[in-house]
Amino acid sequence: METDKALLMVIADSAVITRSGLAAVMKRVPNLNIHPVEVASPEMLHSYLQLHTPDIVVVNPMFGGWFDLAAFKAEHREGNMKYVALVCSVMSDNLLKEYDECFTICDDTDTISSKINRLLHTEEEEEKENGQEALSQREKEIVTCVVKGMTNKAIADELFISIHTVITHRRNIARKLQIHSPAGLTIYAIVNKLVELQDIEDDTL
Repeated sequence: METDKALLMVIADSAVITRSGLAAVMKRVPNLNIHPVEVASPEMLHSYLQLHTPDIVVVNPMFGGWFDLAAFKAEHREGNMKYVALVCSVMSDNLLKEYDECFTICDDTDTISSKINRLLHTEEEEEKENGQEALSQREKEIVTCVVKGMTNKAIADELFISIHTVITHRRNIARKLQIHSPAGLTIYAIVNKLVELQDIEDDTL
């Protein structure tokens, strides 16, 4: 969904490369006007939130050694801030349950955009097809590749993304469409004109 509303996002991480890298990515997320603000310490985060109320707070769960989100929420109750975990390493889902969403360092801009839209409930009804969430352009490309019989590695090479990102997209596709087999995706792709029957026949020859 395109929006002119500026989304104020705080990115809290002690590592400047991760923090600044994510801030740079946020400025390129399509159809969202994100204004990222970087903070490097828990003290800076507390000080900033005393003066401002961002829409989204992105924080590394290891921020300051360990970020106590429950205590932080209790102290900063103003507004309707959403809290997103910035996951840079393997982490138990149980440790992330307090967060509204999570970003990983392998997420691409399409994935981030989808997560933010879902987080802020800004996806429009017209983006739903037959009661199902609409696929992003990247997800449609991956469906096409799957239908043509390509492996995850081949898809990653074709689209210049990581295998991890391909797997994440395929999980999202299965969740959105409730289709869990290549045969089911083939029918979906043909019905929705993502591929032509001739294309599939040619690739299977």
